[in-house]
Amino acid sequence: MGPLSSGMVGYETGRTGGHLKDRIKWKPNKVLIAFSGVLRDVGAISVMMRRLGFLYAAMLAAVTIVSGYGRPETDSRGDWPSWRGPNRNGHADPSQKLPAALDPEKHTLWEAPIPGRGHGSPIVVGEHIYLVTADEGKQTQSLLAYDRRTGNRAWTTVIHSGNFPERINRKATHANNSPVHDGEKLYVTFVNDGAACATALNLKGEKIWTTRLTDYTVHQGYGASPMIYRSLLLVCADNKKAGAILGLDRETGKVVWKVDRPQIPNYTPPIVQEIDGREQLVISGCEKVISLDPMTGKLLWEAKGSTQETVTSPVSDGKRVFISGGWPKNHVHAVEGNGSGKVVWRNISRVYVPSMLVAKGFLYAVMDGGSAMCWDCETGQRKWKGVLGGTFSSSPVLVGDDIHVINENGEYFKFSADPDKFKITHKAEIGDQVFATPVFCGGRVYARVAVFEGDERREKLLCLGEPPKR
Repeated sequence: MGPLSSGMVGYETGRTGGHLKDRIKWKPNKVLIAFSGVLRDVGAISVMMRRLGFLYAAMLAAVTIVSGYGRPETDSRGDWPSWRGPNRNGHADPSQKLPAALDPEKHTLWEAPIPGRGHGSPIVVGEHIYLVTADEGKQTQSLLAYDRRTGNRAWTTVIHSGNFPERINRKATHANNSPVHDGEKLYVTFVNDGAACATALNLKGEKIWTTRLTDYTVHQGYGASPMIYRSLLLVCADNKKAGAILGLDRETGKVVWKVDRPQIPNYTPPIVQEIDGREQLVISGCEKVISLDPMTGKLLWEAKGSTQETVTSPVSDGKRVFISGGWPKNHVHAVEGNGSGKVVWRNISRVYVPSMLVAKGFLYAVMDGGSAMCWDCETGQRKWKGVLGGTFSSSPVLVGDDIHVINENGEYFKFSADPDKFKITHKAEIGDQVFATPVFCGGRVYARVAVFEGDERREKLLCLGEPPKR
C-alpha cells in the first residue's frame, strides 16, 4: 500500500542537528531543541551553551528551536527520520547535491539484500538506515538496521512471530509502514494477532515496550506509519472493527489519549502541521476530515466530504488542508484550516495511494494511473496534466525544483515543479518492482526495490549517489 512518512549537508562533510545528541551525552532538564524534527527537553539555552562551550554552542545555533514536530522550519537535512521526511511533507533538503541524471549503473554505491517482503519506506538517522520487513514463510515481522556507509546489516529484531492475518490485498504486505526515530528510540507499528500494536526499541534493537492499540480487522492491509510529536507517539489504526487514533507516552507506551473512530477501513497516517497559526493533527477518510489537538486528542474541527478509504498523507499550504481518496469515490479537495470546515475546491481526480506535494502555492500529485497533475492551491485551477506512464504506489519527493518518483515497474522519473509547464527532465530504471517511497538525504538516494530472477522475487536496498572522487 505504499507505505500504503540538520545540520550540515552531506554525509561525508559532517552533520549537526540530528546527530548532535550522538556526540553530546549530557542532557539538560528543560530545553527544547529540534532533533530530527523532534522536541528535546531544553530550557535555558544560555546554561546549555555555557556547559557545552563555544564549539557546541555554535553547533547548536544551527539547530532550529521549534514548538513541535513537522514544522516547516525544522532543520534535519542530513537525515530522514520518519515517513515523508523530517517535516512529514515529502520535501527533501534542496541544497543537497544529487546526480543530475541518476543512473543505477553509474551511481549505485552499494546494495544490500532485504530478507522477506515489505513496502515500508526506510528512514535514515545518524549512521544507520532502518526499515521493516515480514517473512511470510517464518511468520515474522521485523525491524532491520543497516550501516549507512557500507550497507552492512547492523542488527535484526523480530517484533512479532506468528498470528498473521489470514488475508490482505494482493499488492500489500505485512510490513507496509515506516519506523520513526526520536534520537533515543525507534518506534514501529504492525498488525498482528487481530490487533494493531506499537513497539519501542532502543538503538541497539532491544525492545523496550509494546502497546496493544486496538482490535484490528484487516481489509486491505495496514499502512499508517507512526509520528513523533513532543512527548507523544501518534498512531492511527482505522479499521472495520474498532478504529482509533491514539497518543502514547513515548517513554512508557501508556495511552495518553484515544479517539474512537467509525468502523470503516482507512489507511492514512497521523500528520501534524502548522495550519492557520496552530498545530493540528489532520486525518482524512471515514467520510470526513477531522482536526485534533495533537497533545490532547481534542476535536478542533471537522468537515464532511472525504470518501471512506484514503491512503495519502494530508498536506497543507499553511491555510488549507489538501486531501485525496480513492474508494468508493475519487476526489482531491481543499478544506479551510481555520475551523470553518469550508471546502474551498474539489475535483474527481484519482490520487488514492501516492501522497501529494505543496510547493510555492501549487499542489502537485502523481495519480495512481500514471499521470502527473498540478493545481493552484488557492483556486483549484488545473495548471497542467502530464503523462508519466505505469502505475504508482510510492509517493513523489520534492528536491529543490525537481519532483522525483518511481512507478511500480521500477521506472524512475524526474520532472520539474513548475506550474507553467510539465517537463520530464530524466528517466531511468531502478529495480523491477517498487512500492516503497525512496528517501533523498545527505546527497544520497535510498531505494527499496525488488528484482526478479526467474520466478524468484528478491528485495534489496540501494544507495545511489555520486561516487567518491579518486
